[in-house]
Amino acid sequence: MVQRRNLLKASVWTAASYSRVFGANERIRIAGLGVGGRATYLLGLVAKAENTEIVAVCDVSETRRLTAKEKFAPNGKEYLDYREVLARSDIDGVVIGAPDHWHVPMTVDAVKAGKDVYVEKPISHTIEEGERVEKAVLDSKQIVQVGYQQRSWPHFLQARETVAEGKLGPISLVLTSWYQNYVVTLQTPPKVDASKIDWKRFLGSAPDQPFDALRCLEWRWFWDFGGGHLTDLYSHYGDVVQWYMEQYAPRTAQAAGSRNALPQFECPDTINAAWDYPGFTMVYNGALNGSLDGGNIVFRGHRATMKLNRDGFAVYPEGKVQRELTNWPEPEIAVKSPADGTIAHMQNFLDCVRSRHAPNAPIRPAVAIARAAHLANTAWRKGTVWTA
Repeated sequence: MVQRRNLLKASVWTAASYSRVFGANERIRIAGLGVGGRATYLLGLVAKAENTEIVAVCDVSETRRLTAKEKFAPNGKEYLDYREVLARSDIDGVVIGAPDHWHVPMTVDAVKAGKDVYVEKPISHTIEEGERVEKAVLDSKQIVQVGYQQRSWPHFLQARETVAEGKLGPISLVLTSWYQNYVVTLQTPPKVDASKIDWKRFLGSAPDQPFDALRCLEWRWFWDFGGGHLTDLYSHYGDVVQWYMEQYAPRTAQAAGSRNALPQFECPDTINAAWDYPGFTMVYNGALNGSLDGGNIVFRGHRATMKLNRDGFAVYPEGKVQRELTNWPEPEIAVKSPADGTIAHMQNFLDCVRSRHAPNAPIRPAVAIARAAHLANTAWRKGTVWTA
């Protein structure tokens, strides 16, 4: 089992081993690798930060590449091949927003090239990739921040202290969930100009296949490129649970799900997954046919229950049976979030590039939660229960 103290020790060692420290007014020069919707938001945060400069963008889509250059790097350069970006000695770090199957190749190549990395989740596309990228990062001197912004979000930090202080009592069950209405958003078939996309480069290590607009735009729902619910939004909240509970290795993993709402996807559109850890069980429910109640984490403690999400958290004392949510008691603690935690998370990355301190979302816990997601996905695909 990976213990929290070992995670912290390893990540601090990695950061401390790099000798270069930026001057207070020295600009950090950043490049974007994969500049779709999420990466555009991330690069916007970089652009707003003090003493930073976006000097290059890279994407297999000509449209996205040129749009990002015009917006973020009008005096910079645009690239089709990310390796040309990494070959530049004047670039300090990269923001990786490419599809999942590119996260490990780009991250490994970046740290070998001496670049610091902010990479979106999940860190890996397979368990084996996770082992590879963890070794590469820990063997390097680079800062690697994974896009689990909850680790920099003030109210998530406060909620963690609530658990650590024992205010919930022993916790034996944690429920996680996320709901999105893809059924509505995909009523109109996606349209992509294939002539503007280098499909072979998009595929990378994936099996050769003809261009498909749905796979290109909704890649996370196809096994060659993503892992559906579990490697996407679940991994955010699963990481929070492993972080709070200080347990990073499930003993079992299983999943049940279907492709009834969106059969054009390969990954299940509705899924229920469960992981057993020493002392507690974590469950995830996800669906793409409705968005009410968004995403939540519910820690069921013996003395109190805590409901946590990106809007804030509340702690409800244990009492008489409450059968309706509208009848829940007044919370003992209620905290609202004033801003998106991604802002603080990106700033933490940039601060660590300067200071060489360990980032808030280092490599080892990111690999651990990706592994948990991959185990449950494998269990669903094989129709089995994975046991350690």
